[in-house]
Amino acid sequence: MILQLKGLFKWVNSGGHRIFLLNDIDLTIEEGEFISIMGPSGSGKTTLLNVIGMLDGFNEGMYEFLEEPVHELKEKHRANLYKEYIGFVFQSYHLIDELTVYENIETPLLYKKYSSSERKAAVAEILDRFNIVGKKDLFPSQLSGGQQQLVGIARALISNPKLILADEPTGNLNSKQSTEIMELFKELNDEGVTIIQVTHSESNAAYGSRIINLLDGRIV
Repeated sequence: MILQLKGLFKWVNSGGHRIFLLNDIDLTIEEGEFISIMGPSGSGKTTLLNVIGMLDGFNEGMYEFLEEPVHELKEKHRANLYKEYIGFVFQSYHLIDELTVYENIETPLLYKKYSSSERKAAVAEILDRFNIVGKKDLFPSQLSGGQQQLVGIARALISNPKLILADEPTGNLNSKQSTEIMELFKELNDEGVTIIQVTHSESNAAYGSRIINLLDGRIV
């Protein structure tokens, strides 16, 4: 088991009322699964992903990640956990405009104890895998949407995460690029990486081994 949520609630207070963003979520995910989270806009998909990725806290309940009780950990310990084991792929790429492709991909390794030569080797290998060696000195603004998304995924993978969290990873791509990205995820999943994606797309969801449907912050 890679993670488990039990009785998890997240709410905001508005005009004296609680508005539930996540409502009594119970979820167990085994290592090596490929999960698709679906549901209408506002159903809590991204919130759930952000809680799993420790970018967002929650009000009540339990969250265990690799047998660590996330709900009891101090901020620094939590940050170390997600930097070590979780890779994020965002719909809006979140690339750093002032850095080249090479520097963007290298960024996660700067938080870890990699020597400069290890970083070089790791970046070279992933540039090769994604066929973007020729783009390494370009800046994000010089790339197409599909290329930016590839760089975002390369950056998420560079530190060999156990878990990839992808929020609408093909939202801005054409169908050919979308298929390429999903095939890549499938390949990674076959290699043992656990993947959780939020998607509106039935065809993207079909790559997963299990679909979780959310409605009004609840699993239905």
